[in-house]
Amino acid sequence: MCGISGFNFSDSGKIQKMMERQKHRGPDDSGFFCTPNWSLGHNRLSIIDLSSAGHQPMFSADQRFVIVYNGELYNFQELRQDLKERGYQFRSQTDTEVIIYSYQEWGEDCLRRFNGMFSFAILDTQTQELFAARDRVGIKPFYYYQHQGHFIFASEVKAILVHDGLDTPLNWEALNIYFRLLYIPSPLTAWQNIYKLPPAHYLRVSANGKMSIAPYWRLNLGTETGSRQEHQEKIRQVFRQAVNRNLVSDRPLGVFLSGGIDSTAITGVVSEMSDKVNTFSVGFESSEESEKYNLDFLLARKTAEHFHTCHHEFVITAAEVQSNLEKASYHLDEPISNHIQAVNLLLAQHTTEQVKVVLGGDGGDELFGGYERYYYNLWADRLHKMPAGLRNNFLSRKIFTSMGMDSWLEKINLPPGVERYFAFFAQKEDQVARFLRPEINRPGQAVSWFEKRFFPSVATDNFTQQFMATDLQSWLPDESLVRSDKMSMAAGLEQRVPFLDNELIDLAFQIPVEEKVGKKSWPMMRRRGVGYQGKVIMREALRSYLPEAVLNQPKWGWFSPAAKWLRGPLKGFAAEVLSPGYCHETNEYFDFRAIQDILGDHQTKHRYGLNTIWSLMTFQLWLKNYLRK
Repeated sequence: MCGISGFNFSDSGKIQKMMERQKHRGPDDSGFFCTPNWSLGHNRLSIIDLSSAGHQPMFSADQRFVIVYNGELYNFQELRQDLKERGYQFRSQTDTEVIIYSYQEWGEDCLRRFNGMFSFAILDTQTQELFAARDRVGIKPFYYYQHQGHFIFASEVKAILVHDGLDTPLNWEALNIYFRLLYIPSPLTAWQNIYKLPPAHYLRVSANGKMSIAPYWRLNLGTETGSRQEHQEKIRQVFRQAVNRNLVSDRPLGVFLSGGIDSTAITGVVSEMSDKVNTFSVGFESSEESEKYNLDFLLARKTAEHFHTCHHEFVITAAEVQSNLEKASYHLDEPISNHIQAVNLLLAQHTTEQVKVVLGGDGGDELFGGYERYYYNLWADRLHKMPAGLRNNFLSRKIFTSMGMDSWLEKINLPPGVERYFAFFAQKEDQVARFLRPEINRPGQAVSWFEKRFFPSVATDNFTQQFMATDLQSWLPDESLVRSDKMSMAAGLEQRVPFLDNELIDLAFQIPVEEKVGKKSWPMMRRRGVGYQGKVIMREALRSYLPEAVLNQPKWGWFSPAAKWLRGPLKGFAAEVLSPGYCHETNEYFDFRAIQDILGDHQTKHRYGLNTIWSLMTFQLWLKNYLRK
């Protein structure tokens, strides 16, 4: 794993400043290359072929092409053999060299042959054209600045911002989406004129800054023929192959192990293929409801015992979280509101002392129906086949009201489409309007943006599948994967995600949602986040890798005591960060009296407000960091 950077003019001093800003991503080696029209930089975390032969920027044998690359190509050995048969000679054992010759042989079509996680840029020194690309689901980041003929790219925005004179005012279209979804979707960023290259896209840039972008892959939503038993066998086979591909490394490797079935299944397969497996788990020091917040932690311990792994446990305190929130904000680059971001960072810092590569379970929920929102949405899909008068009448309203589920009745009566997606996913508009000043607040903008990008047409016959596909293409890369990448790379740790193997993604979206989305007992219906048991077909397929305690465990989620900490050990910190004096510039954006009311209501347990409070704290920390630059 590495950091890449570059721009369309020559400046050796500036490219080295960009590399310095990203050195945490590649502490083992660095290099740069300049022509009169381009500057390229690279920071290397050595994982495959640790020798100097893997140094970047790397040139093709004829010196025409030069590459800077971040990621891992899991099928590089097969591609290498194909290229050797076509006459290419290799000087290293790296996948980097495979990518540069694949591009030389097949051009942009090489991307359809790659199975892995990557972002890279290749300069054609003859034409002075830059070609750059990002993997299918956006596991590896690629940011770029484009304005008035200037083109600057990097793995992290902080490297772009070392340049002086950039026109980067805050992007309030993106930030309005952030306060509703708690992340910023591609290609938007928090700044105007800085963008994310969307997953599964490539771009071409001429020396004068003229750019074109195009997709090279689209998710195929279909239905796999065959029996349920055949689907189970395919999942098992493809999953084992995916995990095996992810084990290629010349550095020590481990697994992030929670109590969930995704990381447990990965641990099971790795244990089958390796003699010694290092696993890593994190728990919370909490005097109140400790078992609730450490359920995954305790299950992971049992799983580690089951597979006889070399298990490493880390217990994190509120004080450690507080002291690392600013650092986490700095490394995330953008406001991404998740109360485990500092926990991710602390876990990575502990883990990198033992290994340099770790496998994680990201993607399993989006592929196989793990989130409770898919269950509710599938139920809504089924009910919408009934006449409106039967699902929304006096009797149904009375039943749902008596159960305290008025909002749920409203959601199931929304037709398939962006409004229903937001009903299950977004923060309440009335809550956002409380703290965001009217001149900044743009109600409806987030819905309109998502409708154009993800719901230009609606699959009314199978909206749950479209819902899951939207998560795969938005929330997963722009919230979950970017958080995993930035927090692990801040510690010089490479995190891989076997569930997002090309073949497994293709297979998962051919399996009927009815075989994936699980069940929830009627008494638990009114309790969101409790009692849902999803990923049914996956559980059946991988049950031999799942200890009984994990196999039968409902979806729990990774809880942290953040809500309670805001009433206790983080109370003073939250009050400071959410005060008008913490970051004076935000006084023109926020109503701080309303914010203090929201914080007070949460602390007195009058009204739960964790998501709103954390999104505001995250924004305050982020903006102060950005302005400090």
